[in-house]
This record gives sequence, structure tokens and C-alpha cells, in this order.
Amino acid sequence: MLTVNLAKELRDTPIKVNSVAPGFTATAMNNFTGSQTVEQGAIAPVRLATLPPDGPTGAFFDINGPIPW
Repeated sequence: MLTVNLAKELRDTPIKVNSVAPGFTATAMNNFTGSQTVEQGAIAPVRLATLPPDGPTGAFFDINGPIPW
């Protein structure tokens, strides 16, 4: 709900607000037991961080794209 509310509040600005689930990524946080590499886990966050001005806002994403709330 925070994502949706912030996106609505900032709708008249160039700021985009989205949520991302990077997946179970092998990092020190999980003792490197994740099923994907850091590079794979970075795909969705980097995609959202580099959205064009007309990109989506107020949504939830994973590596495959939007996920229904």
C-alpha cells in the first residue's frame, strides 16, 4: 500500500515509485544459498531504476515483469 500511496502522491512529479522482488539471490545475507546469481537478482531492480519518463508507477515487479497485487 505504501508503494501505491507514494506513487499517487508523486503522480505530478517525474518520480516513479515501484516495488520489486529480486528473487532468492545468493548473497551474504542468506549465506550464499540463493538459487540465482547477484547479476540475475539485479535485473529487475536495475530495470526499474532506469525507467523512461513514461514508465509505470505504483506497481510490483519481479524479473518477469509486473506481478498482481
